Amino acid sequence: MTRQDPQWTTVAVVGAGTIGLSWAALFAARGLRVRLTDPRDDLAQVLTEAIPALSTGIPGTSPADLLSRIEVVPSLPEAVRAADLVQENGPERLGFKQELFTEIAEHAPREAVLVSSSSGIVASDIAEDLPDDVAARLLIAHPFNPPHVVPLVEIVPGSRTAESVVTSAFDFYRGIGKTPVRVRKEVSGFVANRLQSAIMREAISLVLDGVVTVPELDTVMKASLGGRYATIGPFESFHLGGGPGGIRHMMDHLGVGMAERWKDLGNPELTPAAIDELTTQTEEVYGTGPDAYLDRTSSRDRKHNALNAALDSEASDGQGRHHRN
Repeated sequence: MTRQDPQWTTVAVVGAGTIGLSWAALFAARGLRVRLTDPRDDLAQVLTEAIPALSTGIPGTSPADLLSRIEVVPSLPEAVRAADLVQENGPERLGFKQELFTEIAEHAPREAVLVSSSSGIVASDIAEDLPDDVAARLLIAHPFNPPHVVPLVEIVPGSRTAESVVTSAFDFYRGIGKTPVRVRKEVSGFVANRLQSAIMREAISLVLDGVVTVPELDTVMKASLGGRYATIGPFESFHLGGGPGGIRHMMDHLGVGMAERWKDLGNPELTPAAIDELTTQTEEVYGTGPDAYLDRTSSRDRKHNALNAALDSEASDGQGRHHRN
């Protein structure tokens, strides 16, 4: 278990949905003091009920241990008042985030780093009406769900974000075991979600066209690209696929055919009928309701942690340990 820079000891987590609760558990597991706030009346109960499953997904922790470092705070001003970093996890609506960060900036310390978990809205838009000194401390730190298990966090500064803040945030997330990647240009959806959207577009098209069923599509992904891309990325994979000639050989021999196939990729419409077909197939295979959700998320977390451990072990045998959750 890694620890963060001791300079940062307190994190305010604003918003206690799936992402916010996951962040809170991870921060607590890394020894940080967490102040959790959300306008819902049952926040304490929601946290208490969620922590056992979250703890199971973070090896070496216990629910009691995590809860001892998470304080439920009823108001946003109180939650952010002494924070070194504020991790916002509110609804994905620009106007909402703009108003929320205006309030956060009013009550957080003047040196606090202000971070959004936004999955697509860029920092420049969120900070549009904020003073320069506040915009300089605001950036995106987009996790892949769930943050307490999946290593990636995309660091996406806005046009007015100070470089020193970007560096500090990058080091902070790396220090708590995440794998931060700086996104060098603000684009909607950033990188991981754009890749996921491209895959889901074709996956949905193949299912709706009757080429495969939902579980068959998932099996194809898990038994091919899923495992491959967990160990090497698309470009390295293409490079190795070309043998000694590498990616140049692949582009010369398969590039034209690949480009032709792009023209044939699906462009499905999510009509009510299409959505019903996709959801019905998925629910029939994977179940519905709280019990099915807990069972499958637990299984997902165990598998992902096993993958993380294997990749960490491999990295430690090479050029030093590459920290993951």
